[in-house]
Amino acid sequence: MSEVRAEHADRVALVTGAAGGIGAAVSRTLAARGASVIVADFNSDAGEATAAEIRAAGGRAIFRKVDVTDEAQVDAMVQFAVDEFGGLHMAHNNAGILHPGDRFHELSMEQWDRTMEINTRAVALCMRAQIRLMLANGGGSIVNTASGAGIGSAPGISAYTASKHAVVGMTRSAAVEYVRDGIRVNAVAPGTVDTGMLAGVPAERRDELNALMLMGRMAQPQEVAEVVAFLLSEKASYVNGAIVSIDGGSSAHA
Repeated sequence: MSEVRAEHADRVALVTGAAGGIGAAVSRTLAARGASVIVADFNSDAGEATAAEIRAAGGRAIFRKVDVTDEAQVDAMVQFAVDEFGGLHMAHNNAGILHPGDRFHELSMEQWDRTMEINTRAVALCMRAQIRLMLANGGGSIVNTASGAGIGSAPGISAYTASKHAVVGMTRSAAVEYVRDGIRVNAVAPGTVDTGMLAGVPAERRDELNALMLMGRMAQPQEVAEVVAFLLSEKASYVNGAIVSIDGGSSAHA
């Protein structure tokens, strides 16, 4: 991680799904730019490792274990940011899952409910708790992780697609509701990203996924993190309610 810079100095950030992939990259990026970061995830070992890596590089980070589908745990997570670092200025709601590639008629309601619980309900719980605190403290910035599937569709992931369309709707609704309160809400819509969600995918399938991308490759987590960090920053002070595609142009090509 690069030398700590002052862009986010004196600001506190909360990142969910921060044990790996996009969330870990966002946590490292914000910390490298001066923020104090709550690294939140259900995976204690990987989450602690992310926080330790940030501290070893000279940044400030504390891991918080959380089940983002549990209302009490989410509220306690937000209060933890206040207790540890004195407030909350930025939040990235990134935790999510991708269900197996079943066609719609094969999809179990258990898969549907679990996907909606983590990808949609959890984002709502996090946003609600974050907004309540930001209203009391004069504003803030929130970025949600949607998906290219949240502004389009893809075969075999109907529950995931529906859940991410809901994230887009929540983002836009909150953006217009709270802009006069000094709270900006945006979302990123990544295409296929080379994260732990693809663990175990055979090499030949990875080659196929790369070939499907307009740039001939998947995105790297850091490429998404740079956009999230910008949207959370004051450099994006007039960006609100935006759903930013990060897919190498694939959505434009479609």
